[in-house]
Amino acid sequence: MNSSTLDTLLIQKVTITDEALSVDLFDGRSISVSLVWYSRLLHGSQEDRQDYRLIAGAIGIYWTQLEEVISVKNLVLGQPSGDSQRSLKRWLGDHFLSRS
Repeated sequence: MNSSTLDTLLIQKVTITDEALSVDLFDGRSISVSLVWYSRLLHGSQEDRQDYRLIAGAIGIYWTQLEEVISVKNLVLGQPSGDSQRSLKRWLGDHFLSRS
């Protein structure tokens, strides 16, 4: 897949369950990945997971409460979150403390 093909992929629909993130693209493809790939989605509440918006002309997804961004390109290429363990631990502490 060349970069010009990746640049034209647009998200049509996002579905999130307790186990998976699924994205339907306008070109007819559907991509589903385990939430294990995206720790912030995995540890977020169902309410947090539903608080998202499409960004950059529907080539990415941004979760406001989770401070997570996932691009179509990363989904298509099978790239999990780049969050380091240190960053995730800090975020988990901040995230759960703010809910107390």
